[in-house]
Amino acid sequence: MWGGRTTLVICLCALCTTPVASYQPPTGPYIGRSSSKFSYGSSRSKDLISHCKRRSRSTHLDHFSWATPTKFDQRYYVCSEHYKPGGPIFFYLGNEADVTLYLNNSGLMWELGPKHSALLVFAEHRYYGESKPFKKRTRHSMHWLTTEQAMADYAELIWELRTELGDVDAPVVGFGGSYGGMLAAWFRMKYPHLLDGAIAGSAPIWTFLGEDPAYDAGGFAAVVTRDASEEGGSAPACVANARAGWKLLFKLGDSEAGRHKLSQALGLCSRAAPRTSADVEALAEWLQGAWDYLAMGNYPYPSGYMLNGDGELPAYPVRVACQHLADPQLPNDHQALLRGLGLASGVFYNHSGNLPCFDWEQGANPEEDEVEDLWGYQACTEQFMPFSRDGENDMFWPQPFDRKKEVKRCQKTWGVTPRAYWPSIEWGGRRLEAASNIVFSNGLYDPWSSGGVLRNLSETLVAIIIPEGAHHLDLMFSHPLDPESVKQARAQEEHWIGVWVQEARARSTGERSTDLGAGANAVAVK
Repeated sequence: MWGGRTTLVICLCALCTTPVASYQPPTGPYIGRSSSKFSYGSSRSKDLISHCKRRSRSTHLDHFSWATPTKFDQRYYVCSEHYKPGGPIFFYLGNEADVTLYLNNSGLMWELGPKHSALLVFAEHRYYGESKPFKKRTRHSMHWLTTEQAMADYAELIWELRTELGDVDAPVVGFGGSYGGMLAAWFRMKYPHLLDGAIAGSAPIWTFLGEDPAYDAGGFAAVVTRDASEEGGSAPACVANARAGWKLLFKLGDSEAGRHKLSQALGLCSRAAPRTSADVEALAEWLQGAWDYLAMGNYPYPSGYMLNGDGELPAYPVRVACQHLADPQLPNDHQALLRGLGLASGVFYNHSGNLPCFDWEQGANPEEDEVEDLWGYQACTEQFMPFSRDGENDMFWPQPFDRKKEVKRCQKTWGVTPRAYWPSIEWGGRRLEAASNIVFSNGLYDPWSSGGVLRNLSETLVAIIIPEGAHHLDLMFSHPLDPESVKQARAQEEHWIGVWVQEARARSTGERSTDLGAGANAVAVK
């Protein structure tokens, strides 16, 4: 969710449509709008919400000042069907979307909950979904949209839940994917007395300025490109043809006659015909954005997750997109090359197959404006991440990260100046030695893995690598087509959850569990 016509939210915002200053990939972790559907693919659905109780609580607008007594209602869901007294709390730390999205897709919680007699809780992030402090968004109403304030909401809620259960020592295990995974990890660091352990799926906590060693700003695009390469299972000519396509697109975009050819070859709607070079740049960014989402959603089975349940992408959608760029001779036929470039992006934008033409001012779904605005503010304050592309180590064209330009955009849009180094200052960057009880899982098909924790940091800060995994695949429901690596990852996560619950109960009775068991030193799942 960065400034751009195709802003990608860290996981879930499916394409945003405000004018672009410079393109940034989906940060964060958001994949779409709210949904009452459960799906690892839209072909399978369950009414999981009927197994839960919708609740709300009054929470402080500003937890850290006594000068602002304002409160607002925060929504959350409690699912107690399998809970038994003495069982733990499995707590999903909601990220930048309606909380029902996570309730309906966090299969790991639903599948492990009954085994542990756990109470499942899904908490909504302030400002998103129905947890809105203000009816109308303005620059001045956004000041309290921060990770610290959101985590304070969750801290109070966990405290209240333990009190309500009459079990003040109830073990609590946190779950989160993408930005939610970042929240889960950071919450464990800040509130270890409230969260006994965290499963942080696809959490790009090392994607900030100030990291040492520095984050590779081109890493995100490099992973997208690997997915589209022969190494990633795609057609061998795909990457080279994509590069040739961008060059041709920009060359034709320099003239009115060339822009007319672009419109025809790409199948653009008449209203979306590019009229200026700026329009051509925005068109290119729109086409490029599809590849980012296809890479995040490069699951081994058809899935509606990246579309938030509103439609379905095919299995391994990057490979499907690359079939439109598979012919090594495409660069010799300009119209066919551009058509292939458009059809490849259409795997995302025209997932239904029903669009008569393409409009680069429209995303894959119509309800993204609000989410884009909200995440755009976060990206301009705390979640300021550097992203770049160079056209050599990736399949795109040169797009260097221009910090000054992005700062000016934030100042113009929101009247704020990013604190570029704040995440590294507050959360320690790569210096996490004092933390404990966090599992960082990353799939190597997921572009966000470029900023994730890919090695064990200590005996209790464990990295699980899923070579065939896309965006937090391990947090999803089990599927017959799951690769063996994700099955092993879930088994390791289940092991650590058991360890944390056991340790928490041992502490409450004055005992100490020292047996970490198998998997304590496991890094990669192959």
